[in-house]
Amino acid sequence: MGCPVARTSEVIGNRWTPLIVRDLAAGSRRFSELERSLVGVSPKTLSERLKRLEEAGVITRRCFAEVPPRVEYALTPKGYALLPVIESMREYGIRWLPAEECDDAADDSGVNDAPAYLVAVAT
Repeated sequence: MGCPVARTSEVIGNRWTPLIVRDLAAGSRRFSELERSLVGVSPKTLSERLKRLEEAGVITRRCFAEVPPRVEYALTPKGYALLPVIESMREYGIRWLPAEECDDAADDSGVNDAPAYLVAVAT
């Protein structure tokens, strides 16, 4: 694929993928934490999305030598570079799409301030 938009869509164009990136922007997370925050995602789908993001170099998977085993996922610099794209999607949703069920209550309030994760990354 030669088009940059098409190549980027290959990375984040699947359902749940932008939300995974959004959640990891706040820091590393375990599989179970991501599963809880992404209401409705199946474990199989979440596992597939995490694997694709890791293969694309957007996230890292870190295994800890503990019992029980612990695995955490975190954004790479390539992943953090996607945050302005995710923020643009959020702003588009606020402006152009009707607010139905949203897990970010601030979005429904009309407040357009950037989320804390973007402020932290920008500074």
